[in-house]
Amino acid sequence: MSEQDKGGDVRRHRRARNLTLAAALAAFVVLVYLVSIVRMGGG
Repeated sequence: MSEQDKGGDVRRHRRARNLTLAAALAAFVVLVYLVSIVRMGGG
């Protein structure tokens, strides 16, 4: 395996982790939004 291939693997892994973190953050934001709507009595 060449050095460039290793760099690509690291880059791919970092991108996957970033996408996972972004999805988790988005889910948290949606959850907070829904809870706030319910607490205000709009749901």
